[in-house]
Amino acid sequence: MNASTCCLLLLGLLATASVHAADSTDAALLQRGQYLATAGDCVACHTAPAGKPFAGGLTVPTPIGNIIATNITPSATAGIGHYTEQQFSDALRKGIRADGKRLYPAMPYTAYAQITDDDVHALYAYFMHDVAPVDSKPAPTRLPFPFNIRLSMAAWNLLFLDSKPFAPDPGKSADWNRGAYLVRGLAHCSTCHTPRNLLMAEQSSRELAGGAVGTWLAPNITSDANSSIGGWSEEDLVDYLKLGHARGKAQAAGPMAEAVEHSLQHLEPADLQAIATYLKTVPARHDPADIQAVDSWGAAFDGVAEQRGTPFPDDAEKWSGAQLYDAHCASCHQARGEGSFDGGLPPLFHNTATGRARADNLVLVILEGIHWTDASGVHMPAFANDLSDQQIATLANYLTRHYGNPAATVDAARVGVLRAGGAPSHLVALARLALAVIALLIVLVIVLRVRRRRRRASAGRA
Repeated sequence: MNASTCCLLLLGLLATASVHAADSTDAALLQRGQYLATAGDCVACHTAPAGKPFAGGLTVPTPIGNIIATNITPSATAGIGHYTEQQFSDALRKGIRADGKRLYPAMPYTAYAQITDDDVHALYAYFMHDVAPVDSKPAPTRLPFPFNIRLSMAAWNLLFLDSKPFAPDPGKSADWNRGAYLVRGLAHCSTCHTPRNLLMAEQSSRELAGGAVGTWLAPNITSDANSSIGGWSEEDLVDYLKLGHARGKAQAAGPMAEAVEHSLQHLEPADLQAIATYLKTVPARHDPADIQAVDSWGAAFDGVAEQRGTPFPDDAEKWSGAQLYDAHCASCHQARGEGSFDGGLPPLFHNTATGRARADNLVLVILEGIHWTDASGVHMPAFANDLSDQQIATLANYLTRHYGNPAATVDAARVGVLRAGGAPSHLVALARLALAVIALLIVLVIVLRVRRRRRRASAGRA
């Protein structure tokens, strides 16, 4: 073998090694991007029921109307396949689409603004090269006036968007900083767990103090011992995020169950631990109505035994709470509310589901049940088709009176509102009224100026 042949062979080996290294790097980048997309729970909002992943079409109810999630697959005709990395970054962190139009903050770009450049790069690589393109375009979002004017979001962003990426706190541990980055950014916890003002912006002074997700209450997750998770251990929090329940404290339901199923349970143990570490340090926000820990209310109580021998009324609307409990709940939660013997079904006392001063989530769990597509979490059937509004109110009051917070009461009218998806929002009417007032003031100012000029002109001629 001559020298030239050896050189060619060596160059070939080096080229092959370089290709393999590039493939390995690309694979690692795509895997990291997939993990970040999972942490961001992108699939939950951008996938319609029974739809293809990330193809959009999910209807997201908001106080200003329904927002239709867009297709974020790499389809060049229906998705984001034509986006450059900079355009992808602007959409993710600034709420600006490739065509320059503004996104609504139902897409949590106010939280994603914290994401680092490196993570944006990995996410872009994943969505462009590892997500299957879907060439179907969802229906466009059509909000009522004035919210259909997307340009108004530019002013909203000036007021409420902090566009600075996450900056680690040098005085805190690496674990704390990782947890802060996930909670504030990718996991966008504040999007649901922080209350909003009339302009639908998060109230930063009450960060993570509890918010609304449609009809569901996203509870306080600050460090307060009574209103929140101050009495939880870090192990409790990790169990809840990983398993969908913390034994003797709470179970995930509604939107939180979806977050656990699609996102949180798939995070690495170190990241779950980091989230727990950070949440335990979030400044406490206390609700005066919480006079003791939400998960400390109630005790075992056998109301079923007390009603034995009492005939059930012919009119099911007049059944007592104990009779409704016996007919629909005791087979799983046992007569005394202590849950299943193996611990698979939770006790109803010392449980946040019955211990909150507001019973909306309890009512929603009875109405909708708890459903998982995998084996995670606690499962429960829905009773919306079996029980009337009055029966659910009677049952819920029985549960809170004996197993939870007796201050939490509910009537049939409230159940009806929750069953219907919540009370109608007045934000559209208020916005239109505000615009009408502004327009009227502008007209008045113009009229006054015209009159003043005419008076000056008349005075000058005199």
